[in-house]
Amino acid sequence: MAKPPHSTALHRSGAVARMLNMPVATLRNWERRYALTQAALSPSGQRLYSADDVRRLALIKQLTDQGHAIGGLAALDEVGLRQVASTHATTLAATQTVDRTGSSSKPPARALRLVVIGSTLGARLRRPTLLRQLAVAVELLGPFDDAVQAAAAVGDEPVDAVLAHEPQLQAQWRVAFNDAAPALAGVPKAVLYSFAADAACDALAGDGTRLLREPQPDAVLAQWLQSLLTTQRALAPVLPTAPQPVPPRRWSDAALADFAGLSSTMACECPRHVAELLVQLSHFEAYSTQCQHRSPADAELHAHLARVAASCRASFETALERVALHEGLLLPI
Repeated sequence: MAKPPHSTALHRSGAVARMLNMPVATLRNWERRYALTQAALSPSGQRLYSADDVRRLALIKQLTDQGHAIGGLAALDEVGLRQVASTHATTLAATQTVDRTGSSSKPPARALRLVVIGSTLGARLRRPTLLRQLAVAVELLGPFDDAVQAAAAVGDEPVDAVLAHEPQLQAQWRVAFNDAAPALAGVPKAVLYSFAADAACDALAGDGTRLLREPQPDAVLAQWLQSLLTTQRALAPVLPTAPQPVPPRRWSDAALADFAGLSSTMACECPRHVAELLVQLSHFEAYSTQCQHRSPADAELHAHLARVAASCRASFETALERVALHEGLLLPI
């Protein structure tokens, strides 16, 4: 028997898929194959998810986006999933070097190298309206006709992801791709497809392939690329660099207010708290900077306070980025 929800708010699979930024077909495939939740059923037989169900699915989605296999997560309860997420975050933190100001030192983000298979898809990915939605540049390799041509062209060069257009998707697509291009076997993959049997979707979703059923707007393709980019940034090793000046403010008060007001059943209060702290730190930074000019006698003290506030503000901006990644929220624009 389905477990009773902890609240009266129940969500259909389509709404949950939108909250998790994933295709509803993938959510249904996960449920059929792994029974990730004990969702209640409506009189018409549709799944109805509680807030607890959505939080569990959000954790699983976050961890799969970070490279964890869903097969190893399906049997874990929420405590176990959070332990995996904590271990992942701790491991990432250990790779970062911290300068004396307390802010992480990061090398400039490089372009995401994306192998594109399918001429139509290649043309779409070059649209300025799509590329503007990404935080950094994407280097498109291709488009290629098939995996063999892609592997021959790429050679031994590092690649971050493969995005393929496969109108008729078969269950053995990933196996056939890896056989044809062994050098690209370990690269994350997504497929934009038109038609596929449920068994094919089940098999590919279980192998970690991201499934995008067309027609999809450019925003969906950009969203997938951005989530992959975020994961790639988090997993990339960080090399020590010389201390750099504190960067300027990343987000305005209005952008932070919008972020603080995001309503999501999967998010805790941390996004709002961190956004509000950032607003306060930014205001104090500006206030201390102004005081340097108003009071010559206290200029040195206020210059010091401005530097400390700026350093704290930069650290909390990094923290906000991490909170957004953890909770599956889009960063302020």
